[in-house]
Amino acid sequence: MPNQLHVALVGLGFGSAFAEIYLSHPDVAQVTLVDSNHERLQTQSAKHPLARSISTLAAVLADPAVDAVHLNSGIPDHARQTIAVLQAGKHCACTVPMATSLDDIHAIITARRESGKNYMMMETQVYAREFLHACELRDRGTFGRLQFLRGAHYQDMENWPSYWQGLPPMWYATHAVAPCLAFAQTRANSVRCLGSGTMRAELKQPYHNPFPIETAIFELEREEPLSMEITRALFHSARGYEESFTIYGEDATLEAPQLPNEAPVLFRLSALGAGSGPRHSTPERLYVPDYAHRLPPEIRRFCGAVELDGRGEHPSVMHGGGHGGSHPHLVNEFVRSIIEARAPSCNEIAGAHWTAPGICAHASALQGGQPVMIPNFA
Repeated sequence: MPNQLHVALVGLGFGSAFAEIYLSHPDVAQVTLVDSNHERLQTQSAKHPLARSISTLAAVLADPAVDAVHLNSGIPDHARQTIAVLQAGKHCACTVPMATSLDDIHAIITARRESGKNYMMMETQVYAREFLHACELRDRGTFGRLQFLRGAHYQDMENWPSYWQGLPPMWYATHAVAPCLAFAQTRANSVRCLGSGTMRAELKQPYHNPFPIETAIFELEREEPLSMEITRALFHSARGYEESFTIYGEDATLEAPQLPNEAPVLFRLSALGAGSGPRHSTPERLYVPDYAHRLPPEIRRFCGAVELDGRGEHPSVMHGGGHGGSHPHLVNEFVRSIIEARAPSCNEIAGAHWTAPGICAHASALQGGQPVMIPNFA
């Protein structure tokens, strides 16, 4: 295993937010920027003169010097490109979702095992500062027994690249599903999902999807009953961008921020004394640290509120170095897992268990809310 890696960053739209992080990481010796859009490739190459530039993924896969590939391509390309990277004998990280069909999830798992290389689904929300803080509170026993979980992702995708138009909302639900399941340290067994709202005719056609919004109830795999509600909105909904989770515990409940730059709220239930009346929940705004101390010093600055790529005020870039400060944590976990010859935290099994619930939920919605079992990939 090399002491330092050569990483190829494929797709320089959203992917450009990661370029400077890889270039600054102490375990990365070389970065290659990859994009078929010549103008975008030139722009990013000018910003990052220490990086190499290549226009095609095929050229990267044929290059024996490249150790690992981070895919930031369009959703329809994720499974095909992931399998190609693994079969080329290279480690693979890929933005979410892992795939859009159960067959493709199985194919990625097979390719990962046959290659012996690492796969990591780059799920931002399980490294966002609010989630990391929630896990600290969980481990201190703050919540008591878990009673219910709720996740939501609202984002209007009108006028985004063509592959987004009409996408089934639950196919892109990992930002809401993953933090709930990761917090509960379990997987979803089954789902009942309903579609809602009215979709314009032209948006129904690409994926034969009639629903702009989908909401689902999942049964989770635990000895004690525990369910999870997920709502995903993609079109025709007057709601600002939000990725959030809510943890309902017996002793405390945590609600993620509803608006940018707000602090999460923790509700603590008052103790019940002898002969006392109804209990009350006391809310408090939480201070959430940035968790930069968990990272190598060279990349800690990327947890802060910085803009890496000039994309303006897009929330996924502006919220503290990207998605709650998660970007440098994702890069570090992917790189260190390779250096340390271990599986990454968001490996192919975790990715499957966070992606498949959305695929099965959409199948349930198309069947009018009939229950659908979710495969166990372990």
